[in-house]
Amino acid sequence: MGKYFGTDGFRGEANEGLTVEHAFKVGRFLGWYYGQEKKARVVLGKDTRRSSYMFEYALAAGLTASGADAYLLHVTTTPSVSFVTRSEDFDCGIMISASHNPFYDNGIKVINGMGQKLETEVEEKIEAYLDGKMGELPLAKGEKIGRTVDYAAGRNRYIGHLISLATRSFKTMRVGLDCANGSASAIAKSVYDALGAKTYVIHNEPDGLNINTNCGSTHIESLQELVKEKNLDIAFAFDGDADRCLAVDGEGKVVDGDLILYVCGKYLKEQGRLNDDTIVTTVMSNLGLYKACDKAGIKYEKTAVGDKYVYENMVQNGYSLGGEQSGHIIFAKHATTGDGILTSLMIMETVLEKKMSLAKLTEEVKIYPQLLKNVKVADKKQARENEKVQAAVHSVEEELGEEGRILVRESGTEPLIRVMVEAATDELCAKYVDRVVDVMKEQNLVIE
Repeated sequence: MGKYFGTDGFRGEANEGLTVEHAFKVGRFLGWYYGQEKKARVVLGKDTRRSSYMFEYALAAGLTASGADAYLLHVTTTPSVSFVTRSEDFDCGIMISASHNPFYDNGIKVINGMGQKLETEVEEKIEAYLDGKMGELPLAKGEKIGRTVDYAAGRNRYIGHLISLATRSFKTMRVGLDCANGSASAIAKSVYDALGAKTYVIHNEPDGLNINTNCGSTHIESLQELVKEKNLDIAFAFDGDADRCLAVDGEGKVVDGDLILYVCGKYLKEQGRLNDDTIVTTVMSNLGLYKACDKAGIKYEKTAVGDKYVYENMVQNGYSLGGEQSGHIIFAKHATTGDGILTSLMIMETVLEKKMSLAKLTEEVKIYPQLLKNVKVADKKQARENEKVQAAVHSVEEELGEEGRILVRESGTEPLIRVMVEAATDELCAKYVDRVVDVMKEQNLVIE
C-alpha cells in the first residue's frame, strides 16, 4: 500500500485528496516513462462524475507535454479500458473513476500494457515523482509534443467484443439493467438490445452528481422493485465504472458475487471449462459458498480482500474463474479485470444453456447470516495480536465449529479492525462479534 496508490489506484475527494496537479503529474510521468525509447501511446477512459472531465484534461495535458499521444475513449467502463489497452497495443491505459464511491470522490486507475493493474514498482516511481524525489522531467518540444486523439471507436469495438461472446439470442428474456448513472449507461443497453432482449433500464441518466446515488450494485432495492413491477426474468446492477455486477433473480432476490461464482463455476465445471475445477475467492466469501462447492466437487482458493489479489492467484495457478462477494468477477478467458457487463452475459449464458431460472440455479446454496463490525483502534497490529483478544477469537471458533466462522483482520486503508462472524442465525452473529469487541474494549484497545 503506497502513499497515494492503494489496491485500486489513486483515490481521494476531488480537489482535496486528489487534485488536478496530481493528475497532470501522473500524466507527465507516464508519458515520459513509456516514451523513453519511442513515442508512447496511452488510452484514457472516464466515468460520469463531474470531476472526471477536469482530470481527463489534466492527464491528457501531462501526457502530451511529455510527448505521449493520448487516445480518449470518453465515458466508458474500466474493463473496456483494459480490453482496448491489451488488444490494441497501447503502452498503458488510464481510467478516471472512484468506482462505487460517491460523486465527489474520484480516482486514477493505471492499467499496464497487458490490461492488468499497474505493477507496484511503477506506482512507487510515480509516487517518488509526485513527492519531488526525482527532479523535473523534460518537456517535449516541437514535433515531439504529443497529440490527443478522439478514440470513441475503441469503445465501440469493446461493445462489439461483448456482443460476440453471447452464445444464444436473448429474445425470449425480459431483462432489467441498473446502470448506476455511471459508465454502464453508455454501453449496457446497446449490448442487450443487440442481443434481442426486452430490456428495461433504470438509472442511466447521469448528470455528473448522481452516480451511485441510491442506485447500482450498492443500492439494489429499486432494481428488485423493477423486477417485480415488470415481471422480469432476471436483472443486473452495475457500479459506477461497471467492473462489478450483482444480479436479481425473477423472484426479486439478490444474487451476490458468491452466488454468481457458484452458478458460473458449476456450469463451467460441467462444460469442462473450469481449470482444475477450482474457483478463487477472498477470505470474505460466505461459508455457504464453500459448503455448496464441497457438495458440487468444486475446489477453492482464498486470497486477501481485493480483486487484485484474486487475479494474481488466478494467473499464478492458471485458474479460469475468481471474484469477490461484492460482484468483482473475473473470467480469465475473456478479461484480466472484473467486468460487470461481461459477468451478466456469462450468467445469461448459464441460464439459457441450462434452461433454468437463476432462482433455481442458486437454491442449492444456503448463505449464512453474516455480521461485520468495524472497530476503531489506536494500533491495528497490537489489537489483533492481543492475547485476550486472540483467546476470545479462539473460543468463538470452538463454539461455532463447522456451523460458522469468525474472521478478524486489519483494514488496509483505515485504523480499523474488522470483526466478521458467520453463523446459523443473526442473533448468534451479534453475540459472537460483541464478545470479541467487548474484550478489545476491556483491553483499552478501542478508540471511542
